[in-house]
Amino acid sequence: MDGSSKSIRNLMDDMSYGPAPETDKAVKKWLEDHGSFGHFINNEWVRPDGRDSYTTKAPATGEILAETVQGEQEDIDLAVSSSRAAFNSWSKLPGHVRARHMYNLARHIQKHQRLFSVLESLDNGKTIRETRDCDVPLVVRHIYHHAGWAQLMDTEMPNWKPIGVIGAIVPWNFPLMLMSWKVCPALAMGNTVVLKPATYTRLSALLFAEVCKEAGLPPGVFNVVTGNGSFGSKLADHPDVDKVAFTGSTEVGRKLRQLTAGSGKKLSLELGGKSPFIVFDCADVDSAVEGIVDAIWFNQGQVCSAGSRLLVHEPIQKVMVEKLKARMAHLRLGHSLDKAVDMSAIVDPSQRDSVNNYVMDALKEGAHVFRACEELPNGCFFPPTLITNVQTTSKIVVEEVFGPVLVVLPFRTAKEAISLANNTPYGLGASVWTETLSLALEVAISVKAGAVWVNCHNLFDAATGFGGYKESGFGRDGGKEGLYEYVQPCWSSRHRPEISATFDLGSFGSARVQTPSAADKIASNTIADALPSIDKTYKLYYGGAQKRPDGGYSKPIYSHLDELMGHVGDGNRKDVRNAVEAAHKAFPGWGKRSAFNRSQIIYYMAENLEQRRAEFSSKLCHMTGRDPLTCEKEVDVSIQRLYHWAAYADKYGGAVQETPLYGLTAKLHEPVGVIGVACPTEQPLLGFVSLFAPAIIRGNCVAIVPSQIHPLSALDFYQVFETSDIPAGVINILTGDRDHLIKYLVEHQDVQAIWYFGTAEGSKFVEYGSAQNLKRTFVDYGVERDWYDKVAGQGEEFLYQSVQCKSVWVPIGDTYAN
Repeated sequence: MDGSSKSIRNLMDDMSYGPAPETDKAVKKWLEDHGSFGHFINNEWVRPDGRDSYTTKAPATGEILAETVQGEQEDIDLAVSSSRAAFNSWSKLPGHVRARHMYNLARHIQKHQRLFSVLESLDNGKTIRETRDCDVPLVVRHIYHHAGWAQLMDTEMPNWKPIGVIGAIVPWNFPLMLMSWKVCPALAMGNTVVLKPATYTRLSALLFAEVCKEAGLPPGVFNVVTGNGSFGSKLADHPDVDKVAFTGSTEVGRKLRQLTAGSGKKLSLELGGKSPFIVFDCADVDSAVEGIVDAIWFNQGQVCSAGSRLLVHEPIQKVMVEKLKARMAHLRLGHSLDKAVDMSAIVDPSQRDSVNNYVMDALKEGAHVFRACEELPNGCFFPPTLITNVQTTSKIVVEEVFGPVLVVLPFRTAKEAISLANNTPYGLGASVWTETLSLALEVAISVKAGAVWVNCHNLFDAATGFGGYKESGFGRDGGKEGLYEYVQPCWSSRHRPEISATFDLGSFGSARVQTPSAADKIASNTIADALPSIDKTYKLYYGGAQKRPDGGYSKPIYSHLDELMGHVGDGNRKDVRNAVEAAHKAFPGWGKRSAFNRSQIIYYMAENLEQRRAEFSSKLCHMTGRDPLTCEKEVDVSIQRLYHWAAYADKYGGAVQETPLYGLTAKLHEPVGVIGVACPTEQPLLGFVSLFAPAIIRGNCVAIVPSQIHPLSALDFYQVFETSDIPAGVINILTGDRDHLIKYLVEHQDVQAIWYFGTAEGSKFVEYGSAQNLKRTFVDYGVERDWYDKVAGQGEEFLYQSVQCKSVWVPIGDTYAN
């Protein structure tokens, strides 16, 4: 009795935690019942003969959990053919029927919620609190949410249709949750899915597949194949996979971009990050400290949006660091199934070694390293780590560590904080901590990231998109914006370009020098009184002025009768550089102009084009040889198109998203940046207008290459621009060899997107070359579209390509607690 009382008194004195283990009996029984796991294809377990196996271990203890199969190409072929067969029926089901299937699936996941939570915790090494309270509830939320989109597809997505077979490749840090982010919108929109889970964490995906069958999902709609890292590339490269949805490292994302280039496959990438956590001196410092715990030590820092860079206002830096160290001393590490621990194990010893190498390199560079929890449990653990005395160029500051490591950088002003936040090739997430709402919103808008949280971090929901800017990828998971990754316009189908095996990416766009030709003859060489006509040579147009080409070369332009109509500047790499610089100089001001002002400028363009209707249609007739009525129609539709896009200048700014947050979650449609555009040969005026107008009305600036054969209609637009109050540098026109110019636009590191309407070979080059800095691409694979058609020529896909979505989360609660 006395001993017991003493023990209780001691516990009350030091307030130490005891263990609170979650039982794993149900998971162990499920694993034992299966023995080992094959693929799950066509609602059946498939265990091919002669395959190697992979041993899955619990990171927290090293305990063997299961043996899974290492797949080969034949297994992918089987799974894809199963999904293709299922697509033919699944895509034709009414949206209501698909909604019922997804609703049933959500209910069945809820029935097995504890089983999923424990399995995910054992398999990945994350704490049971995270899987139970975050991961699995979000999976259920996504399924329910997208069941609603399946129901509403006909009314909310009327001009879109499913793509086909989706190859989904997900990482090991959130195996189940990130899988649902791909699978739910894909199934809702009528696609079928072949999933390749991460090598380390396969078990929850296999359990999910089994529950899909239990819930009555038709065979082949969802298949799972397991294998090593290169096995994912084989899935992405399969000719009958129509779209690849990938979450993982930026390095692998680049490889997938190159692997799928020119194939006609759609691609979305959610990649790495180095997210800033910005704390101003007007913030609630204690709340910010707790926010840092969630931002960087959640899931042991193995989060793509982890707040791994603490940018702290200089006046509170010392206090902030001291409070952080004190808080770190109370973080508890332990078994992933212990409900009383804050952190558990790193997923694999190789990942732990990678994190440790980063920390050791920081020490060598002179950084100060503080580690809490020096006495680690047995298993694959790494202590929460705080690093100070670093430079903006330090490796630990620049590169994604993907572990529980936080670096600290001070700033003096809000502008410096924004500059430091954007000083990274990544752009996935950020958070802003301040009690001043106007400051919070201005910084949130200024930071180039796909998600910005105000006084919170790492909040996610199915109703709003999540994805990156810059080298954090493109495409969104969640919200209506995420649906567009899994549909295609109703008028189109997947293009499968036939590109010669001898096509050389390295020689694409090589310079071609123009030399004088004795055959050149001016179309009309005399005027009144037998005077020779004056030579007409068009210059390049950038920075609001006509410029001679840097190389000093010009290119002849001929009419449909092979008569020389004039010369245009033959642009080169330096001209591309100058045009992009002009665009970037104009971009900040253009983006900050009111949408109404941008619309007025486009309306002015339409007005000025209308006044020169006869001139433009006459030149179109002379260039193309088409009849006058057809050319007049092209001018008239171009005027209508300018009106159409002017109308959208102030009607596509974003939306308020209906998330569970007590507060505001806003989706902002921000401009992509500088877009390089190559116009189609056909409809030289209409194609030109149809491409620059949607880009600039959403705040982008363009460097645009007009029709290579018939560029004069675009060049005659100089005067239209100059009389329409368009600021210098918003529209920059480069003439010459289209592919030579597009080569340097693709390779330019400060061009954010490429729109290319040319050849299949050029489309492949654009997609392949864009992997350097992960530009967004919009290409036609050499297939002409009907530019007169209201869907093909001015459909919603142009708006989708013109913006990138930012989610801004602003919690409230000063007056009422929700």
